[in-house]
Amino acid sequence: MNKVLVLGGTGFVGRAFAAAWVAAHGGTGAGLRIPSRRPARAKALAMLPTVELVEADVHDPAQLLALMAGCDAVVNLVAVLHGDARRFEQVHVTLPQRIAGACAAAGVTRLVHVSALGVDDAADAPPAPSLYLRSKTQGEQVLRAAPGLALTLLRPSVIFGAEDRFINLFAALQALAPVMPLAGAAARFQPVWVDDVAHAIVACLTDPRHIGRTFECAGPQVLTLRELVQLAGRWSGHPRPVLPLPEWAGRLQAAALGLLPGEPLMSGDNLASMRVPNVAGGRLPGLAELGIRAASLADVMGPWLGGGGQRTNQLRMLAGR
Repeated sequence: MNKVLVLGGTGFVGRAFAAAWVAAHGGTGAGLRIPSRRPARAKALAMLPTVELVEADVHDPAQLLALMAGCDAVVNLVAVLHGDARRFEQVHVTLPQRIAGACAAAGVTRLVHVSALGVDDAADAPPAPSLYLRSKTQGEQVLRAAPGLALTLLRPSVIFGAEDRFINLFAALQALAPVMPLAGAAARFQPVWVDDVAHAIVACLTDPRHIGRTFECAGPQVLTLRELVQLAGRWSGHPRPVLPLPEWAGRLQAAALGLLPGEPLMSGDNLASMRVPNVAGGRLPGLAELGIRAASLADVMGPWLGGGGQRTNQLRMLAGR
């Protein structure tokens, strides 16, 4: 393998994967080509050996095809959590269609696609309750149907880590607010460390036995959203009472948050997604089958959020974004 094209490589998971890939190969071997519309914002990646940052729009078919030149494999990490039906369709369905087409035109057969827990590919499965999950399901179907594609699918639960916008955000909010009104408090998650997901991608790319398989990427513990918020508050030194909201109040809260500028903290579609437990179903192989012992949330985020005054200042800045 000479070069791997990483779509979405400047994001949270992409940065962790790039570091894991370079570490696994000792800074030699197959290089990574990482496109971005704003490569200047990813200077840290450019410092990694064998990483090539390219200015490009992956949603443009001509540019996507040009990016494939000289590559032996593709990793697709591009995803969105918020938006309307058109946005979810563009990112989770149309882009995979274009990736499959560009792979066929360029003669690239190997693809690792990161999807999401909650996707149910059973023929008799009812439609998913959210645009997010329905579009993720359709994206998988598009890639499965693509002829000649050596595909591996990864379905992670909610992903945590030092730079996440999930556990860190709840810690930041509790540093500022006296109480935490919480929609979807009973929703269940099985959080997985970003480094474990990154190493899972590395393992899938380097071992051809994983072609044609789907892996669930989940951590060792199932927690409700309320429990996750409480842990974030305790570890950061700002535990606040959590006030679970009834469904109608949660919908109102999500609607109000959606009116604020920037990316919303929660949307109605997020609430709909949380009706489906974000936990491993047990029917598919998991991280252990890839030789990965999943790290616990406490082992990673406890020390990170307990980092003292400097960490508190960082969390306050995060809440203000």
